Amino acid sequence: MSKDWDYIARVEKSIKRKYGEDAVINPKGNWDDEKEKDYLEALKEQYRRSRNSAADKVELNGVFVPRKLLIKDSKRKCPVCDVYSFNTKDDVYMSKFDCCYGCYVQWVEHREERWDDGWRPNKEE
Repeated sequence: MSKDWDYIARVEKSIKRKYGEDAVINPKGNWDDEKEKDYLEALKEQYRRSRNSAADKVELNGVFVPRKLLIKDSKRKCPVCDVYSFNTKDDVYMSKFDCCYGCYVQWVEHREERWDDGWRPNKEE
């Protein structure tokens, strides 16, 4: 297949007019030994960081898990009714009112001030 060099030059000129000089510059044109050295140093630093983060993992049931995931306390169990939930709606009420959605409707709704003051229902209730 023969290349039509005139057509290629016309396309390149139109791209240059529309998008500017930087759009048609060869990427190797402004690459030198100093930039190559900086690039290799940055690549080595990134590799060092990734190895250090791999060291921050703990084996849990045959799977490596980052330590920072193990530190988080899970708020899945409602302290009021002792129900364990995976419902995303409960996550919102757990973080704001420290109870599940069901307890919010039953005990907190329209009584937020009393709840914030520390009132909690008895276990018999």
